[in-house]
Order: sequence, then structure tokens, then C-alpha cells
Amino acid sequence: MPDLSKAKRYRRPHVRKVFHRFTSYWLTDASFVLLFFILLFLVFVLPILIEYESIGPILVSSTFLFLFFTGIWSSREPALIYLTTTLFLCQVILRIIRFGPTSAEYYNVELMVGLANMAVFIVVNFRLLFRDNEVNLYRVFGAVNVYLLMAVLGAYVFELIHIYLGSSIEGSRPLTGTELDFPEYVYFSLVSLTTVGYGDIVAVNIMAKMFAVFLSTIGILYPAVVIAKLVSSSK
Repeated sequence: MPDLSKAKRYRRPHVRKVFHRFTSYWLTDASFVLLFFILLFLVFVLPILIEYESIGPILVSSTFLFLFFTGIWSSREPALIYLTTTLFLCQVILRIIRFGPTSAEYYNVELMVGLANMAVFIVVNFRLLFRDNEVNLYRVFGAVNVYLLMAVLGAYVFELIHIYLGSSIEGSRPLTGTELDFPEYVYFSLVSLTTVGYGDIVAVNIMAKMFAVFLSTIGILYPAVVIAKLVSSSK
């Protein structure tokens, strides 16, 4: 008869080792590449899947939750770990409540927690980008990651403006007031951030207009600041 206690003792260190590798990975420069592909999916692929109804609300939520889960392990500072863990757990609880018998009345609270989580995630990744004054290819991926994260944060802000003021952006199709509107918000956020301004979707109130201008300003200044910092760090 096999010794079950011995098997359990063997399994525990193995699980601990895998977990340690996973958590340590997000503090390395190599993690920037994986995060880059996650964000490419989130910003450029997920909106297409939502638009053509190839993915439901639960899978959309799972994608964002995985992104925020990685943010917990992106810092060694206890205060930031506690903060990101708390925000992540709040989002999990709110999403479980919202997909249960209690419907979308918690959606605005969930968005606010998501906005706070995204803001912290941007700060954490920005700090990782310039740690040790080192410049390599991974840091370039990290710089792009922060840029894409700002686009997602912009989408959160436009959606919150729409919820609290009744309008924010207007375009080719009516908004549903759920996460299925993400393609419209992230598209307009990216268009504002990159200062392209196609005009097919427009901001319709002063708060949304001024935030769009703010994103455009950040979109112009961010590359200049990051390039200057990376160049000075390489000397």
C-alpha cells in the first residue's frame, strides 16, 4: 500500500515551488513580454470577439481578472501587495455578486474598483520600467505595456462618465451599459491617446471632452519622457 502521507509531503513542496516561480516571474524583465501579449489580446483582439459575439461577459471578466491578478506579484513592497490584493479580491467578489441573482446594480462600483486597480497597475509597471537604471529590449516592451494600460484606464473613465452623467461618447451604435461596450470605449480611448481623432466616435459632454484632451496630452508627452529617460539611463 502506498504511503499517502509521504506523497502529500512531496506534493506540497512541489506546489510551493511552482507558485514561487510564478510569483517571482512577474518581477523579472521577461514578464514584460508576456504582459505585452496579454495586453495585445485585451486591447486589439478582445473587442473584436465581443463585437462578433464570440465571447460572453464571464470570459471578458475573466480576462481582466487575470490581468489584475498578475499585478499582485509585480512589486516586492508589502503596501502595494496588500493594496493590489485587496482591490483584486474586491473585484472578484463584485463580479460574483453581479453574475448571481443580484444583477448589474453593482457594475458602477466594480468599474470604480477596476479603475483604481488599473491606476495602481500602471504605477507599478512604470516603476518596474526604470528600476536599476537598466535599458534592454524587455524595457521597450514594458514602455509599450504602460501605454496600452493607459488606453484601458481611459476606457474605464469614459464608461464611468457615461454611467454617472448619462452620456460620454457617441458613435455608430447605442451603448448597452455593460462590459460589452468595451470595444467602443477602448477604441475611443486609443484614438484619443494616439491623437488620431477619426471622428466616427465623439465625446458628447464637457467631462468626456476634457478627458479626451487629457489623454491626447499624455499620448504626446509619454513617448518623449520615456525615450529621454531610457536614453539617459543607458549612458
